[in-house]
This record gives sequence, C-alpha cells and structure tokens, in this order.
Amino acid sequence: MSLLNTLRNAFLGFLILSLSSCSNEQPTTPSDKKAEVPKIATYRVYVTNERSGDLSIIDPDTHEVVATVPLGKRPRGIHSSHDGKTIYVALSGSPIAGPGVDESKLPPADKKADGIGVFDVGSNKLLKVIAAGSDPEEFDLSKDGTLLYVSNEDIASASIVDLGSDKVLQTIKVGEEPEGVTTSPDGKFVYVTSEDQGAISVIDTAARKVIKTFEVGHRPRDVAFLPDSSKAYVSLENDGKLAVVDAVQHKKIGEVEIGTAGQIKPMSILLSKNGKTGYVSTGRGKKVFLLDTTTDKSTSSIEVGDRPWGIAVSPDGKYLYSANGPSNDVSVVDLSTQTVIKRIKAGESPWGVLIISK
Repeated sequence: MSLLNTLRNAFLGFLILSLSSCSNEQPTTPSDKKAEVPKIATYRVYVTNERSGDLSIIDPDTHEVVATVPLGKRPRGIHSSHDGKTIYVALSGSPIAGPGVDESKLPPADKKADGIGVFDVGSNKLLKVIAAGSDPEEFDLSKDGTLLYVSNEDIASASIVDLGSDKVLQTIKVGEEPEGVTTSPDGKFVYVTSEDQGAISVIDTAARKVIKTFEVGHRPRDVAFLPDSSKAYVSLENDGKLAVVDAVQHKKIGEVEIGTAGQIKPMSILLSKNGKTGYVSTGRGKKVFLLDTTTDKSTSSIEVGDRPWGIAVSPDGKYLYSANGPSNDVSVVDLSTQTVIKRIKAGESPWGVLIISK
C-alpha cells in the first residue's frame, strides 16, 4: 500500500503542476490582434508636364507617380472646379520660347491645340478641350465656378469662358504678354499681370471690363490675395521682389525683398489658408522663400531643385510640392524641418502643381 500511495501522490503532484503552468498562458484569439487598416490617401497631387504634354498623378502616402495621362500640347496652368471633381488645364500650340527670343525664327503655332483641357478626376480621363482664346497659359475661375478668366499671351487679351456652354463670352484687352490671372476671394475683381508693361490690369467681374491698370515692377508673373481680399502680392521676376498691393484701391503700396535681382527670380506665389504665410518659388534661384504677411518680410528659404515654378501645399500643411522643370522632377518639402525629403520623377518639364482633397 505504501508504494501505491507514493505513486498516487506523485501523479497528483504532476497533474497540479501541469494545470498551474497552463493557467499562466493567456489564450490567443483573433480579437486580441490589432487589425491592420490600410492607409488611404486623403489627397492627390497633380502635375502638368509642359514638354511631354501629360499629367503626372502622385500618391502622397508613397510619394510616387501612380498614373500618367496624356493631355495635349504644352499643359501649364492647372486649377480645379470648386467641388474638386474636375481639373482644368491650359493647353497651347505655340512653340516654347524664352524672353527675348526672335519669334520670326520659331516654328508656326498650332492654333488647333489651343484650349482648356477638361479632366475628370473620378475616371482619370481627359474629357474634352474647350475654346479659350489664343495661346492660353494661365487662368482662374469665377467665385461661383461658372466662368474661366484666361490670359491669351500672344494677343494681349483675357478671355471670359462660360463653362456651361464651353464658349468664349468676351475677350478683353489687357497689357502686353499677359500671364498670371487671379480672382479675388470676394469674386469682385480679376488681376491679370502684364510681363511686358510691368503692370496689373484690373477686371471688374460685374462690368466685365478693365477698370484700372497700374504699374508694379519688372516682369510680374503671379498674384496672390489675402483671404479678405484687402491686399495682394505680385511676384516681380526681374526685380527679385514682391510688390505689395492695396487690393481695394488697386495700387502698389510697398515691396518685399526676396533676393538679389537676376539671381533670385520670384515666380509663383501661394498663401496658407489663413493667409499668414506665403510661399514663393524663384525659378533659377532654385529656392522657395517663406513670407510673413503680417510683417511683409521674408523669413527663410529652402533650396528645392532646378528652376522651381508651380508649388502647392498639402491640406494638412505638412508638405510643399514644387515642380522643377529642367530636372523633370517634383520636390517634396517637409515644412516642419524645411528640408527636401524626396524628389519624384515626373514627365518632361513639370510646370504646374495642384492638390485635390479626396
């Protein structure tokens, strides 16, 4: 009996130890595992490529080009409808020519290629090209989104295009070599820059006529208004400055020093949503400058790449994207550190950048 008791006690001890060990192990169930939710981009970046005639579409999560869509000849200016469902792109059949080029030695313009391309964001397709006058380069939408105001560079005019009928309603004479076109946030005025005359033509949108022309400096390229339409900034390519404009009286009231004229060439201007910070691309200056609009002072600069032109800032304010023409790429700038974190290969001569929230 003593042997039997010994064996029984040994077995019971082993059983208790085994149960105790098992009780310390936590069972694994599917509910304990964290589900991996795929990340979905909240916006897309669209870049016009002037020489290759197409549109690069960039995923901001990977910072890679996910699609390239043919558009037509020389796509440059790019803007979206107010609902973000449609992208409009300026197309031109005029040959590429820099300042001072003898135009008589250039190949003839293909006027059939001129127009505004209408691109559907949902299907990633170019739907049609609508008439918008001769040699369109830049444009902007009316406040209600029914009209386009388009600069026609080779005929010193601005066309008003009805998006309902796809027809030019009116052509207005402006300064020579018009380029930048910007509608004031209140929708009352459109500013059109004249590179040749160094001036701004002010179009009254209700009267559909130029009500004033005023000088700002040498070779004005782009215009950006404060959100309340009280003030505007105009990039002066050949002065290395921005003109500060009273947008109520329509007159120049000051200047912002950006850099040395000839080395720094202010091009595109973009303001943050609250209007407190400005971003200025500088072409051959290779940099984007930051502007404090409360003091009208340049605060810092970021070297982004070769001849940056079009720029855009992500909806969350984290990244700036710049189109760098000669190097055929787009720089991604982390604005918290003011450093380039990636350069994305695009098409040939990227020109304009647009961001649309999804």
